[in-house]
Amino acid sequence: MSFPQTFVEKFLSKKSGQKNLKAGSIVTVEPDHLLTHDNTAAIIGKISPELEEYGIVNKNLPLIVIDHIVPASTSKSALNHKKIREFVEKHGVKNFYDAGNGVCHQVVLEKGHALPGKLIVGSDSHTCSYGAMNVFSTGIDRTEAACLLLTGKLWLKIPETIKINLTGSLKEGVYAKDLILTIVGELTSSGASYKFLEFHGGESLSISERFTLANMAVEMDGKGGVFPCDQTTKRYLKEKCDISSSEYEELWADEDAEYFEEYNFDLDKVVPMLAMPHKPDNVIPIKDYKEDLFFDQFFLGTCTNGRLDDLKIAAEILEGKKIKKGCRMIVAPASKSILKKAMSEGYIEILLEAGAIITPPGCGPCLGGHMGVLAPEEKCLSTANRNFKGRMGCKESEIYLASPATVACSALYGKLVDPRKVMEN
Repeated sequence: MSFPQTFVEKFLSKKSGQKNLKAGSIVTVEPDHLLTHDNTAAIIGKISPELEEYGIVNKNLPLIVIDHIVPASTSKSALNHKKIREFVEKHGVKNFYDAGNGVCHQVVLEKGHALPGKLIVGSDSHTCSYGAMNVFSTGIDRTEAACLLLTGKLWLKIPETIKINLTGSLKEGVYAKDLILTIVGELTSSGASYKFLEFHGGESLSISERFTLANMAVEMDGKGGVFPCDQTTKRYLKEKCDISSSEYEELWADEDAEYFEEYNFDLDKVVPMLAMPHKPDNVIPIKDYKEDLFFDQFFLGTCTNGRLDDLKIAAEILEGKKIKKGCRMIVAPASKSILKKAMSEGYIEILLEAGAIITPPGCGPCLGGHMGVLAPEEKCLSTANRNFKGRMGCKESEIYLASPATVACSALYGKLVDPRKVMEN
């Protein structure tokens, strides 16, 4: 007897070769891809004898991108990169992207690996980003990743699903980052614990904007977030990756599927938001923040907001202007292709003239491992997805999260500014 299923119930039923499974069922699956980055060295270090004896199960399984510490900042990180390159060469890994290509999640998107109907897991929590492309994607730990390299198999518990209904469209000066901070604030940082988010509606959102939303599903402790495959998805794959609809299989929830919870968000009512230290759910509408909030550093980039549209937004705001004296602004394009396009469109020149520092494509200051580390008592306004204590390298500093427009507008004044007030002038 069949019954209505959510996306994840239907997807994992199919991938496990079973029928009509419900949330809570445990399945064994064979993922299409395993994403790893600089932590590949630590993962393969767990299974060195087994790799020597058996090798990897499938040369097409790994997607390896060196992106976290780029270029290498210490001999230790350089050694990790060397081990990864040697592993790739020895085992004939087909999909390897060396330092300089960009943030792993953006590279996976651009290279056409994140196709509707695919199952992708990764040793990075923001692997959930590919849900923007109708992919089942989620993070796993390093031990699971090591076992997967050897066996090609993984067990998963089918999560319950939270339905997110999106209506309307975002107003001028309001962006996808404001929307996801609104959602995170409503659900809280633990509100989607071992749950999957299904985004319904939102047809007006671009792939880049959907990526921002799916990317931060994990900031609610979710296993992932997914959008349907619609004309926007198909157009992106055809125009950007030259991939036709015959090369993938879209899947979506049944209309009368049962959900753990359901939330409604009217995009017309979303306003510029700020996440305050030290959790992404510690949010407040910027218009309600009444005191002056000064910053030492402004950061535009990451897998959340380092794409071309994000750089364009900042460039249009900063054109012909200068960031506040005494402040720093760091811009980290999410990929080499984005950097090249931003250069050809003139965005990089505008940002440089405004006083910004442009880093190599990669994770940059986000994780606090390389470039843009904060000093004690400094404050940073960032487009990243996390503002945990110590996230940018110093436990005595503070990180605030906002949209690219809020970051760029605030950089002009050295303090928090509602971007709508700047952009309307």
